[in-house]
Amino acid sequence: MAGHSKWANIQHRKGAQDKKRAGLFAKLAKEIYVAAKMGGGDIDSNPRLRLAITTARGQSMPKDNIERAIKKGTGEGNEGANFEEIRYEGYGNDGIAVIVETMTDNRNRTASEVRSTFTKYGGNLGETGSVSFSFNQLGEITLDSSVADEETMLEAIMEAGATDMEQEGDVYIIYCEMTELHNVSTALNNKFGEIKSAKIIWQPTNTVELDLEQAKKIIKLVDALECLDDVQSVYTNMDVSDEIAEQL
Repeated sequence: MAGHSKWANIQHRKGAQDKKRAGLFAKLAKEIYVAAKMGGGDIDSNPRLRLAITTARGQSMPKDNIERAIKKGTGEGNEGANFEEIRYEGYGNDGIAVIVETMTDNRNRTASEVRSTFTKYGGNLGETGSVSFSFNQLGEITLDSSVADEETMLEAIMEAGATDMEQEGDVYIIYCEMTELHNVSTALNNKFGEIKSAKIIWQPTNTVELDLEQAKKIIKLVDALECLDDVQSVYTNMDVSDEIAEQL
């Protein structure tokens, strides 16, 4: 019986991982679709599409999925849903600012789901612009740390035009001006091979440090938002100590 239980647990974990991967691929496909629809299917003349494809490849998204999303965006394939980008802003518990980026084919459905999720986890959905003034938009690029030692990577990002770098686990996280994301990611991709992701993020200008219980509440809200099909990314201005981060 113990062996059966162990196998069931393994199967459950595999099922959860497969579901998470399918959700990730759906989000990546939406970004590729919108990028292709807005700027065409040529990656040389469409920087946003090139970044979206680079990120998809870095997450091991199948080539067929990528090509299908491009064709839908350019009108060559089955048109399917017509997605639009909508940003929501609000507050979680303890006044933590939250930005939610979505892509949706039904803004009423998305607004309802985002609002109810904020409410369920003790937050409040605000007006557009209510918290984004407390964030800056930056370019963020991630690479496996195995591609180079820290000194070599620092030299490379300075040459490429990036502004900052940190190492988190087994990846380097590189920051640059939003307008330089395409150039920096291209330079690093050419030097080190396929990068894991390249995207524009919202970085808080001021953070709020939370204790363990406060952080748990915010993470529940963020996790619930990220599980919504229409949500692409969630950003907050929460901060926790290394000690609390380990407990989380």
